[in-house]
Amino acid sequence: MTSETGFDPKLYDRFPTSEPRPEGEFEQLKEVWKAPTGWARLTIVNNNYVGLWYVAAAFLFFLLAGILALVMRAQLSLPLLGILPQETYNQFFTMHGTVMMFLFAVPIMEAIGVMLLPQMLAARDLPFPRLSAYAFWAYFVGGLCFFASIFAGLAPDGGWFMYPPLTSTTYSPGINADFWLLGIGFIEISAIAGAIEILVGILKTRAPGMTLARMPLFAWAMLVFAGMILIAFPAVILATLLLELERALNWPFFDAARGGDPMLWQHMFWFFGHPEVYIIFLPAAGLVSTMVASLAKTELVGYQLIVLALVGTGFISFGVWAHHMFATGMPALSTSFFSAASMAVSIPAGIQVFSWIATLATGKPSFNTPTLFVIGGLVTFVMGGLTGVMVAMVPFDWQAHDTHFIVAHLHYVLIGGAVMPVFAAFYFWFGMTSKRPLSERLGKWVFWLFFVGMHLTFLPMHLTGLMGMPRRVYTYLPGMHWEWTNLLSTAGAFILALSVLLFLVDLARNFRFTVDDDAGNTYGGGTLEWLPTGLYSTRSIPVVKSRQPLWDDPNLSRDVEEGRYFLPKSATGLRETLITSPVRAEPQYLQIMMGPSVWPFLAAVFTAGFFLLLTVQAYFLSLACLPLAIFSVLRWLWDTDRPPPMREVDVGAGIMLPTYVTGRSAHGWWAIICLLVVCFMIFLMAVFGYLFLFGIHPSFWTLPTDRWWALPIAGLYGFAALLLLYGRRLLAREGSTNWSPTAAVLFACAAIAAAIAIDWFSWRAQGIDPELTSQGAMSHAMLALQGQLVAVVLLMGVFLAARTARGLVTRPANTTFDVVTLFSLYTASQGAATALLIRFFPAAI
Repeated sequence: MTSETGFDPKLYDRFPTSEPRPEGEFEQLKEVWKAPTGWARLTIVNNNYVGLWYVAAAFLFFLLAGILALVMRAQLSLPLLGILPQETYNQFFTMHGTVMMFLFAVPIMEAIGVMLLPQMLAARDLPFPRLSAYAFWAYFVGGLCFFASIFAGLAPDGGWFMYPPLTSTTYSPGINADFWLLGIGFIEISAIAGAIEILVGILKTRAPGMTLARMPLFAWAMLVFAGMILIAFPAVILATLLLELERALNWPFFDAARGGDPMLWQHMFWFFGHPEVYIIFLPAAGLVSTMVASLAKTELVGYQLIVLALVGTGFISFGVWAHHMFATGMPALSTSFFSAASMAVSIPAGIQVFSWIATLATGKPSFNTPTLFVIGGLVTFVMGGLTGVMVAMVPFDWQAHDTHFIVAHLHYVLIGGAVMPVFAAFYFWFGMTSKRPLSERLGKWVFWLFFVGMHLTFLPMHLTGLMGMPRRVYTYLPGMHWEWTNLLSTAGAFILALSVLLFLVDLARNFRFTVDDDAGNTYGGGTLEWLPTGLYSTRSIPVVKSRQPLWDDPNLSRDVEEGRYFLPKSATGLRETLITSPVRAEPQYLQIMMGPSVWPFLAAVFTAGFFLLLTVQAYFLSLACLPLAIFSVLRWLWDTDRPPPMREVDVGAGIMLPTYVTGRSAHGWWAIICLLVVCFMIFLMAVFGYLFLFGIHPSFWTLPTDRWWALPIAGLYGFAALLLLYGRRLLAREGSTNWSPTAAVLFACAAIAAAIAIDWFSWRAQGIDPELTSQGAMSHAMLALQGQLVAVVLLMGVFLAARTARGLVTRPANTTFDVVTLFSLYTASQGAATALLIRFFPAAI
């Protein structure tokens, strides 16, 4: 097979080396990677710390949401109880679902990824450690403030799905709904930041030789997980933005009386909401696939089929969103399609389930705590999947929709498919971060209480739902025959809580955080995270030749610890990791990594302050936080993209690699492409909303009188694009001054700003009022989205000019220049498309 990058794979034969390592190089490596102490811990960016904090924070939100659930179950245990008044119950219900879905289920998977992936891939760290720190702090600070709203009576009460018109100002006049809209929109930004970090890390920082065919299945699952986040989460970000604009500015996106439609919210929300179930399930499936092989002491059955199943689930899940909307009166053709897709998505899930069963059957599993949680989760998930097939049938869904049957189905799928695998992962990988493992004896008590409590809680709910008990009711009348099933569910919930309490006791007794003196490979795993590690991850980065390298090479741990592979020392005196090619993992260059910094922490705090102060209408303080957040981000980025004096270094065994590259090989290029995917999906969902509202209520739409303004506006955007391309040529051309390419980019930024200004004022002159019709609201919203991109482009232009003035824009190529150019080109393209769409589309119909 030919090389992907020009790297000669025969160079791998030089490893492991046999020469004795120089004195002091290991101490230098530890010194470079050491973490700050005291209050400076807030500046830590090492994945060992940030990943652990992330997991702990997500588990904290799991506990808080669980407490809310216990109080709700106590309220429903018997008819006409008064533990919670109706308004407070609605807040508890909304916060429980919101916290579990947005603050626990997705973040816990990202957290485990941040903690495990660098070790599993034998990377020093993920490629953007400061981005990981920012994502964590933004999530933690924003999440705590969001949850605190319940203590002030300001918690949202419209359900975790926040359907309008219930959440419009007419029916929710307070700021409770605004807490959900701005808080969740902000938290999703944190999730996207984490997804970009994970996706680029998996594709570009794998150990040499770890081809896609040798990659651990958890890494495959996280790769699909991160890609799904980039595609799905923009839909809910746009939906929350539109609803907040409707509440704040009276723009009628969801008001049918003025051409809007509440169904638009459901389409956007569930385009995110149903894939989110698989976004939660796939990483858990990756954890199970990784654990099952070790627990059964044998190779996993059907590795390639599981990879196809993971990718297939990701694709099919985006065709299932209207599965939640069968009761809304959709056309028969639509219900047939979505019903078939809902059943089809069970096929890849079935492939994984049968693979796990076959692996356990062919191996020799020990029935320890992780094995029990894996098997228990498998049983529970299959039961939930069977009821999922039931609700995929439209006539049955019409009967069961919005009843406790759906509550039971959802919890069976999520607890069996995600929560129980996460508990199994806690026990399996606990030895990576603690000096002592968790107790096996207590662990089995935790499992059996959890398993019994879970089924006692939710199995009777199927019957309660079929007997007609609707969701979201805070009490019920005697004589409905719901008393015994509800009482059993409440008893089960407290047994479930007892198991979690016992787990916390075990955690308190045995958890002693460490990064280099851990309990070790308790269950005999064969993947690279069980190599000896410190804050620098592995002492040297090995060459991978199989899927279970520790099983296949008994000397690997010793050779890695003795520095016999890549990067046995810091080649530049800075933090470093290998960047490899995305398919065959061939070494491309040495990445210089950013160390501890206070700026990601400050950026997260000020960003959270902007959104949360905006929610409580403290506009002056909110606007004061915005420039501080922007400055913090720019200041943290100022340290990046600085080529070191050494252009090539020895990364081990005499192999020389560059320390700086640009273009498609650069990890920064991959990150900006991910960001542009997010921007494009927001724009695509806005176009969907525009066309949807036009198709539903065409009588509210008028043909713009001066639609030909679109042509000069699009021409101005095109001129900006030409300037950007010309600037890239100037950067590579010998003889041009250092300022010439930057000047071209600055002129392009000015042209883009002029185009949006002309677009806005010419459209306002049309007299299409955003408060009167959905056409005005959607077109103004699309122009506002474009304006946000233009504002970012202008900031990028100023940043590029400042770096040019300091001599930091290198010739003939520079990553900062590439990033600014790519983002500006996208902005110009979207601006031209927006101008043409809002002026010419009604005429085309």
